[in-house]
This record gives sequence, C-alpha cells and structure tokens, in this order.
Amino acid sequence: MRFIQDLITLYILVFVAAAVLSWFPTHSSSDGLATTQRVLAKLTEPVLRPLRQIVPRTRSGIDFSPLVAVVILSIIRAYI
Repeated sequence: MRFIQDLITLYILVFVAAAVLSWFPTHSSSDGLATTQRVLAKLTEPVLRPLRQIVPRTRSGIDFSPLVAVVILSIIRAYI
C-alpha cells in the first residue's frame, strides 16, 4: 500500500510542476522548458481531459481542473 501512496504522491507533484511551469511562456518549441511542458502534459492530460468537461473555466480563463485532480488524488491516497 505504501508504494501506491508514494506513486500517487509523485503524480500529485507532476500536476503541481505542470501547473507552475504553465505560468512561464516558451519562446521556442525546442528549448528545455517547452520539452518539459510537453512531457508533463502527456502525463497529466489523461486525467485532466475528462475533468475539464466537468469543471468549467472561469471567465478569466483559469483552469481549476489540476486543483480538482490533486484534491481527488489526495482523497484516494488518504483512503488507501
């Protein structure tokens, strides 16, 4: 069980890293930041895509689906 909890914690950190890095614009598609953002997007999109259909963006364009995903994963981790 501890291993699964650790994997969920790692996945939560991936969500946090993706959210923080989304605040920084990329100037080239080949720089390290853009590559990191693409890798993190591939890891998080399978979870975020269905959540985005449920959780609408705010009028200012803020996407709360990563926050919802982190909360859900934290709840799952607590009950394992």
